[in-house]
Amino acid sequence: MVVLFLSRLSRLITSVAAILILTGAASQLHAQSIAVMVNGEPITHYDIEQRSKLNTLSHKAATRQQVIEELIDEKVKIKEAKKFGVDPTASDIDAAFGQMSSRMHLTADQLAKSLESQGIRPDTLKARIKADMVWGSLVRGRFKESLQVGEKDVAAAVQVNADEKDKPQTESFEYQMRPIVLIVPRGAPAAAMEARRKEAEVLRARVQTCEEASALFKSMSNTAIRDVVTKTSADLPAPLREVLDKTPIGHLTAPETTKQGVEMVALCGRKPTTLDTPKKREVREKMFLEKYEKKQKAYLDEVRKAAMIEYR
Repeated sequence: MVVLFLSRLSRLITSVAAILILTGAASQLHAQSIAVMVNGEPITHYDIEQRSKLNTLSHKAATRQQVIEELIDEKVKIKEAKKFGVDPTASDIDAAFGQMSSRMHLTADQLAKSLESQGIRPDTLKARIKADMVWGSLVRGRFKESLQVGEKDVAAAVQVNADEKDKPQTESFEYQMRPIVLIVPRGAPAAAMEARRKEAEVLRARVQTCEEASALFKSMSNTAIRDVVTKTSADLPAPLREVLDKTPIGHLTAPETTKQGVEMVALCGRKPTTLDTPKKREVREKMFLEKYEKKQKAYLDEVRKAAMIEYR
C-alpha cells in the first residue's frame, strides 16, 4: 500500500515538474521569438520588453508599437553607419557607458547593477548608446557642409531678437585666468579643509597682481598654480562670468571647495572681444540643432524606405 502511494506521488511530482518546465520553456520561447526582421536582423519580443523597461526608467512614455519603431530605427541607423565605416568597438561603447554613469555620479558597475535591479540588462542601454553615437557621427560627417551655420546669419538673428535685458549676453570679454589649488588629500578630516579655506582667504587678501600670485603659490608646498587659460564669455557659465566681472584684475576669486581641495582663480586680464558672445553661442547652437534635426529626419526616412522590414 505504501509502495503504491509513493509510486503515484512520484508520478504526480514528475507530471507537475514537466508542466512547469514546459510552461517556462514556452514563456522563454515567446520572449526570444522574433517580432520583426530588419534587413535580416531580428528584433525579439525580449528586446521590446527590455527597451520598454528602459524607456519607463528614463521617464520616456512610449507604446509598444513606438518601442518597436524605435528599435527598427536603430537597426537601420547602425547598418547605414557601417556602410560608411562608422562602427565603434565594444570598448568605445563601454567608455560612453562609463561617461554616462559618471554624469550620474556613479561608477559603470554601479549603473549596471542599478539597471539589473530593475530587470534591465546593461546591454540594452549600451545598444541605445551605440545607435545614438553612430548616427550622430554619420549625419555630422556626411552633411558637414550643409549643417554649417553662417556667422552673418547668427549676427542677424541676434540683432533681431536683442533687447536691453539681453545686453550682458550680447557683450563678450576675453578672460585670462590662472587656476590655483590649495591641495587637501582625499579622506582628510573636515577640519583640514576648513583650515586650508581660511589660509586661502588670508592669501587672497595679500595678492594684488598675477605676478605676485605666481611667485607666492609656486613657493608653497601642497599648492598648485596652473598655466594661463584664456576663455571668452561664451565659454563660461553665467555664474562664473558674473564672478569674474566683479573681480579686479590681478586679484583672486573667492575660494571654493572641490575634490582637489580649495580652489581660486587669479584674474590676469579681461578685455572686450567680438570673437563670440553667450547670445551668439546660444543662437548658433539653436540654428545648428534645427538644421541637424531636419537633415537627420529626412535621412532616416530615406534609409527606412530602402530597408527590408518584416513584421511577424
